Amino acid sequence: MCTAATYLTNHFYFGRTLDLHFSYGEEVVITPRNFPFSFYGAGERKRHYAMIGTAFVPDGFPLYYDAVNEKGLCMAGLNFVGNARYFPDRADRCNVAQYELIPFLLGDCASVAEAKKALKTVNVTARPYSSDLHAAELHWLIADKKEAFVLECVEEGMKIYENPVGVLANNPPFPMQTFRLNDYMRLSPKQPRNAFCKKLGLKPYSLGMGGIGLPGDLSSPSRFVRTAFARLNSVSGTSEEESVSQFFHVLGAVEQPRGCNEAEDGYEYTVYTSCCNADTGVYYYSTYENRCLTAVDLRRADLQGAALFRYPHVRRQNVILQNG
Repeated sequence: MCTAATYLTNHFYFGRTLDLHFSYGEEVVITPRNFPFSFYGAGERKRHYAMIGTAFVPDGFPLYYDAVNEKGLCMAGLNFVGNARYFPDRADRCNVAQYELIPFLLGDCASVAEAKKALKTVNVTARPYSSDLHAAELHWLIADKKEAFVLECVEEGMKIYENPVGVLANNPPFPMQTFRLNDYMRLSPKQPRNAFCKKLGLKPYSLGMGGIGLPGDLSSPSRFVRTAFARLNSVSGTSEEESVSQFFHVLGAVEQPRGCNEAEDGYEYTVYTSCCNADTGVYYYSTYENRCLTAVDLRRADLQGAALFRYPHVRRQNVILQNG
């Protein structure tokens, strides 16, 4: 399970948690402008926008979990198991496999508006990357500084939903996630007033009681509500340090400790959390094992190159001994 979010101060930030019961050996990957993409139904792309994000790279192809391109367009794929439906090839559409969708859109589109226009010609197919890697059931959060939307491929076809909340979790479908916010409209970061009974002298006895009822479990609907509450009420300074710190605290509200969420073959945990400054191309991340932030700068790479730049996630805990 996963959660993705956007955040805006003086810069625009985009990131996500990846919650699984194992790791594929993820890396931060920079794809420069001249890395050759060969899309099975969309032909060769020998030149495109550069991008940075976390990916699994089998056989040299970056399978991005989340990425940001040099123009500031951002995209993340989140598990959507049981609801995602992909479609057979169509002769009247540009057939794009689900694993190709992030580099396909980020390679050509500079904005949300351009991504929406491109999707009008796209047919997302269930073609797997290989016999060893099945087609992941996903939906996507796509955003730039001005707006965000959710892309879902379901039984009824491709759906695009505007996303003013700036958050996405896994299931249920996005309209049901946002509808559930109605259940929590009374929550507030302020202290509550007595609406129970005027005859009773009820009063708050602790800070934070305006948020009583905020769901604390690890299900995706609850993580959506909790992240939306944290993001929409977030207050921070506008410096890079304050903005990035605040973003990680917002997503920290839904981190999963190993052992609290049993999966089929183990326990889900937050494999990594990311935050990219979409304006500057600096990609920050932490891993389950390493709480310190690590950064990779898109623009420090040779963006005119033709080979991937790969940076394995730093998983060894980095402890600063202050009195050493």
